Amino acid sequence: MYYYSLNGRIAASFLPQLPFPQAAPAQPELFLLQRSGICRATFRVTDSRQLTAAGETVDWLDSRRIPSDAPDLPTDVAAAIENRTLTAVDMSHPRWQDALAFVTPKRKKKRVHLLAVGDVGGTLLTALKLLGGDCISTIGICDLNENTVARWVTEAGQMAWPWDYDALPEVESVSNENLFDCDVFIFAATRAIPPVGSEIRDVRMAQFDANRPLVARFAKQARNTNFGGLFMVLSDPVDPLCRAAWLASNTDEEGRYDGLGLLPEQVQGFGLGVMNARAAYFAKRDARFASFLTEGRAFGPHGRGLVIANSIEHYDDALSRELTELVETANLRVRELGFKPYVAPAVSSGAMQLLLTLRGGWHCSSVCLGGVWFGAKNRFTTHGVETESLSLPDDLFARLQETEAELAAIT
Repeated sequence: MYYYSLNGRIAASFLPQLPFPQAAPAQPELFLLQRSGICRATFRVTDSRQLTAAGETVDWLDSRRIPSDAPDLPTDVAAAIENRTLTAVDMSHPRWQDALAFVTPKRKKKRVHLLAVGDVGGTLLTALKLLGGDCISTIGICDLNENTVARWVTEAGQMAWPWDYDALPEVESVSNENLFDCDVFIFAATRAIPPVGSEIRDVRMAQFDANRPLVARFAKQARNTNFGGLFMVLSDPVDPLCRAAWLASNTDEEGRYDGLGLLPEQVQGFGLGVMNARAAYFAKRDARFASFLTEGRAFGPHGRGLVIANSIEHYDDALSRELTELVETANLRVRELGFKPYVAPAVSSGAMQLLLTLRGGWHCSSVCLGGVWFGAKNRFTTHGVETESLSLPDDLFARLQETEAELAAIT
């Protein structure tokens, strides 16, 4: 093991002769490594095998399956992992030094910018206004329709607790040029939503071709402004659009990948929250699914490929697949009533998960695992993004692998 001093922080590494001053062995804050493929530039280390694994896959969601042998570590490095204070840094990423700033956020209220205040955006805005006073300073909104922006600035400005007029975040108009002058950017724009009554079954994927160029445009703008905050995707299909945004921001003017755009960990998809909430909805109404409320989990995308587990410890594959089908098609039941199903997604996937994110809490969102954005329980910490790792039954893990392959095939 080698020890270095990196801007006053102790770093450990298996790599010799790195271009940093040597340091005496001590409990490190950082662990320097080099990997190939699409990987996060930083992450919180929770398992020693993460330090030697070649890359990231859904294997990382299962504490038994990370494809690497546990390395022999000095006591101080092992202690840092045990204490959850070790940040892995992939020096193969061209922006790894910028990534260190991303994992050490300033403890302050965040400025949030929202692109598009249609049905989803307006509902999300309302929820953030009412619930986000502890962690959001201001909410800037931008939309092609100036009257829409003026309407929401006015209406949101008239939401206030009596005699406590500064308790809620201010809502203001923000220009397209200043969209990325913020800590969190929310992409809630869309170009195509199949009408109610449409025979299209997977509405989300029908939106991909239309929304991909749109998210790419703003991802490139994020690159050009050196955006250092969270790029949050709320539009459908959430998970493929995350990858499209990341890829667009990391290609130069000639269309060549250079890795100089958004970090993988900067892009998160917020679609799994409502699927988790829908599973709880059905679990409360059918005793067969009740175990989900205390033992269950939701994995994967906001749409086809979703994986609901009735329980981790007492997994029932048939029951879980039945519950998954109910959750995956729940939006169709609302459309059959003649309405667009946007209220629950805007609140459960959008507002609630973002607020948990800003508070450092566990939440449901899609994170980058080897170039695929995959929904799982995770949290932002001062040591990097941490994904929950459980001991998963074989049948359940096989479903995660199937979903991973499906998402990887979407281009």
